[in-house]
Amino acid sequence: MTGARRRIVITGGTSGIGLELVRRLSGRHDILVAGRREDADALPVLPDGVRYVHAPLTDPEAATQAIAEAILKAGWVKLDNLVLNAGTGFAVDGGIETAGQIRDTLAVNLTASALLARALFPWLDKAGGTLTFVGSVAYKGQGLFPAYAASKAGLHGLARALRAEWAGRVAVQVVHPGPTRTEMHQKAGHDPGRLRTIFIPAYSMAAMLEGVIAARRSPVTLSFGRYWTGGAAWSGRL
Repeated sequence: MTGARRRIVITGGTSGIGLELVRRLSGRHDILVAGRREDADALPVLPDGVRYVHAPLTDPEAATQAIAEAILKAGWVKLDNLVLNAGTGFAVDGGIETAGQIRDTLAVNLTASALLARALFPWLDKAGGTLTFVGSVAYKGQGLFPAYAASKAGLHGLARALRAEWAGRVAVQVVHPGPTRTEMHQKAGHDPGRLRTIFIPAYSMAAMLEGVIAARRSPVTLSFGRYWTGGAAWSGRL
């Protein structure tokens, strides 16, 4: 129910869209953030009262165990929202990523999402909760980021399958943000140049994402058109 205090887990919540979403929700809801940063680096950027667990998704099984243990430690018996937002990728010219880059991209973007969905389903089921996969418009195929695009396409298919499997028990959605002004491109080794100035601000993307999560619709693309027509301003609240 909109307005009720919720228990929410967000991966990749220490930077970019994830951090802006945490900032939007932390005053009204109980938040557990999972990320790759050590506690000393992560806690200073998070709002007061937000729980944090160090859980690098490059090791999906260990990360899943760490997040599940953190939920138990918090005393949560149910989970209203699971937002699988963490993502990584590597830009390459004229080819495909290295074996190590492919492995890390698939581990973080796809394998960890599948394992977390399975492991945390019992908590979501008790609350009739919502599982949100944060994909990318790149899922349709994107030059410079082939493995990244493949991982997001896999996430799209996974969401559709689980939405059918868990219908009536847990709502499942996949949301595809368009180009957003975060550190993602720099970390991936790609400089978009002056184009970056027209990318959607991370806080605006987070506002639109919150509205889509509240509405439980799927699939949804958060495009330039949606932003330019005031999507961040009129989005609903969780």
